[in-house]
Amino acid sequence: MLTLSLLAAATLAANTSTAPDKPKEGVSLTVYSSADPAGFNPQQFIQQQRMSGQDNVWGVPGYGVVKAVRRVQVPKGMGELAFTDVAAWIDPTTVSFNDLDDAKTTVLEQNFQFDLVSPIKLMERYIGRNITMAVPMGNGVSNVSGELLSANYGQLVLKTADGVKIVPMTGSQVQLGEVPGGLLTKPTLVWKLASEAGGDHLVRTTYQTAGMTWRADYNIVLNGSDTKGDITGWVTLMNLSGASYENAELKLVAGDVHKIEPQQPMYMARGAMGGKAMAMADASGFAEKEFADFHLYTLPRKTDVLQNSTQQIALFPPVGGFRVKKELVFDFSGGMGAPAQPILDRDFVIAAKVKPSILVSFENKKDNALGMPLPKGKIRVYKEDTADGTLEFIGEDLIDHTPRNETVKIRLGEAFDVVGERTRTDFTIDTGAKRITETFKIELRNQKSAQQRVKVIERLYRWTNWEITKKNQNFEKLDSSTVGFELEIPSEGVKTVEYTVVYTW
Repeated sequence: MLTLSLLAAATLAANTSTAPDKPKEGVSLTVYSSADPAGFNPQQFIQQQRMSGQDNVWGVPGYGVVKAVRRVQVPKGMGELAFTDVAAWIDPTTVSFNDLDDAKTTVLEQNFQFDLVSPIKLMERYIGRNITMAVPMGNGVSNVSGELLSANYGQLVLKTADGVKIVPMTGSQVQLGEVPGGLLTKPTLVWKLASEAGGDHLVRTTYQTAGMTWRADYNIVLNGSDTKGDITGWVTLMNLSGASYENAELKLVAGDVHKIEPQQPMYMARGAMGGKAMAMADASGFAEKEFADFHLYTLPRKTDVLQNSTQQIALFPPVGGFRVKKELVFDFSGGMGAPAQPILDRDFVIAAKVKPSILVSFENKKDNALGMPLPKGKIRVYKEDTADGTLEFIGEDLIDHTPRNETVKIRLGEAFDVVGERTRTDFTIDTGAKRITETFKIELRNQKSAQQRVKVIERLYRWTNWEITKKNQNFEKLDSSTVGFELEIPSEGVKTVEYTVVYTW
């Protein structure tokens, strides 16, 4: 017995009060994604399909929820209804059936039939029957007729008047009679229904299918002074579900929706730019809204989502002129945190000559012409070469799902003409007094033709109890074991940071 889904139950409840308008015939599609923007490449899956000649969606990071509304002939009393053109990778356990014209129609049984017509399937069905093959022989063709005994590994075994013959299928043509019963040309759901009235009814089915996913990509163009940027967002949608969805309503869900995944592969080979805030509701992008604890993006027009394809759709209208901040950041300690116990070894020292990371950040706020949730994805950054007016790529990074009013930070690489050198100039330890005194000098050199703003991150890694007793530059305490110094270095100039830290335990 197939129980009604929450969707169908909600519809039944609604029918007891004020019935909403019936939906129109057609299909709507909601696609969920768990794709990792760093490693997910849709073309990889498409290429696998082409090379193998088989459908295999194992590993596709996402799924789709298909909602189809059709007018069908519901049998009166008990009878069967065949529903074709469903996805080949449907999960039959997720199917919901709802008769919109007669809520009393009940599903008694459901079968998913996917034994589709293919050369191998046809040959298997003809075992024990006579067939004729046209086999290449030199410059001509020889006809071989007989009873088909076996069809394996690209070879047929025939019982002929001259004995048993093994004939390769490669290059041969096989002549068959009628198509055997039981083979389908499309995946089909077959329901056994019970309906008092029957007749021409509008029905809605909902199901999940594997083989669908999407990812977000963003492009930012910085202005000449690195103070403002223009951004465009795109959705790359992939469909390997085994069905096409023409003239479909399309929704995307952004967020980490929990879904139980099988532990073993489900491999089944089946033949078959104005500086204004984003409106987020016109035909050039998706309309976004909060939905449960996630975000739902709805395309305000219909589109074709074709089988074995990828397509790019604008996520939102272009936005121009939002404020950005560029920083050169030195982090000599590489993210090292506070230890579990004091580090007393005088030879433990981080002194190095490094180049700073290039960071670009912006506030995702309405007063910065933005202020919309950004699905996780890859951000590529470009800048115009004023010599010829072309855009040149200067780096890329990944962002996680980013709510509105949060800061987006992008690491573009390392600066070429700015260098920092960290040297320890003094160290003393008094184990009796349980005190360490350590002094550092950090020299920053700028060989560029323009002044550079630089931030130096210093991690006080010897122990959690510390105090900076001397300094030549002001600093900001960033957390319990980290401080930051910000400096402006003139063109072809040098600046230093010197400080003394005292650890006690």
